[in-house]
Amino acid sequence: MRRAKSSPHLRLSRREMPRRMVTRSVTLLDDLRNGSAVFWQGGVSGRYEALLLDEDQGWLLVGGKDHIYLLRPDSLDLPTRTIHWPAAREHVEHCRLAGKSLETECANFVRLLQPFNKTHVYTCGTGAFHPQCTYLHLGHSTEEPSFTLSHVVESGRGKCPFSPREPFTARLTDGQLYAGTSVDFMGANAAIFRTSVRGSGQHYIRTEAYDHNWLNGGSFSIPDTHSPDDDKVYFFFRERAVEAGQWDRRVYSRVARVCKNDVGGKRSLINRWTTFLKARLVCSVPGPSGVDTQFDELEDIFVLETKDPQNPTIYGVFSTSSSIFRGSAVCVYSMASIRAAFNGPFAHKEGPDYRWVEYKGRIPYPRPGTVSPNKFFK
Repeated sequence: MRRAKSSPHLRLSRREMPRRMVTRSVTLLDDLRNGSAVFWQGGVSGRYEALLLDEDQGWLLVGGKDHIYLLRPDSLDLPTRTIHWPAAREHVEHCRLAGKSLETECANFVRLLQPFNKTHVYTCGTGAFHPQCTYLHLGHSTEEPSFTLSHVVESGRGKCPFSPREPFTARLTDGQLYAGTSVDFMGANAAIFRTSVRGSGQHYIRTEAYDHNWLNGGSFSIPDTHSPDDDKVYFFFRERAVEAGQWDRRVYSRVARVCKNDVGGKRSLINRWTTFLKARLVCSVPGPSGVDTQFDELEDIFVLETKDPQNPTIYGVFSTSSSIFRGSAVCVYSMASIRAAFNGPFAHKEGPDYRWVEYKGRIPYPRPGTVSPNKFFK
């Protein structure tokens, strides 16, 4: 595992942004809550879980507790359109009997809003610890979108977390959903998944289960070359350091990568990624006596597109886990430095205690993290 280099910045310059459909993490939009009266007219209460903005069509989707809201960002005085999407009664009751809160947990908290095509948005909710997914139809009209929810609901397992409190990230691209989420009631079995949302029956692929992950960063599809066969999906998250000792609870931030054409392995690696790699995302500020202040906990990520789609600029918001010093920082990364980390030396488990050490043998072909040309996913 390589360390991706960073440079800290405490101020961001504004740039002209292209008009497009954009997902936003709610963690950086808390200021919306203070002026949310127009969103919650009619006595409806809830919390924001997901946002999807279409700048071309001029609408904003807000996913909340048992509801999806359609707003006009440039005309907030217009009535808010609302879809009621509750969890099934039996799932709410099972959730309550399991000791969960009816008010804050046993409901359908909408966690995912991702553009599927020009007329539909794919959406998932926790479903009172029984995750569910469906399609939201908006149509082509810019004046008055249809805004209806499909009656066909499918399982959200591996696509959406069970709990509204669990960190989560997902990206829908080419009909495949890449999600970092847990897949059990207790939230102990977390992994990075790829599942199909087109009903094609394509099997899922996942990473091995970790002891504990905080997958609250972001996920983005970024091409590596002009060939679609080289397209990758990058995940940004934080986790308990796997290279640390058994009793070391240190948390590191990561950037991970998978190939979009990965079909999984054979035998013991069936339904497992063969191209999954991750590197440490380092955000630090030089201090006196050569001691750096480390900001290890990733809070959010933003990808700023440039004229070159292969080389966006990555902005990360970090905090420190130190018990002595409390602070935060913004670090900026180039895709060139991230790719250099993945193309450099790597670690593997070795020795009687099965610890992570640098691999010093001959690099195998195909190189770890790449797909053999005869195993492309179609």
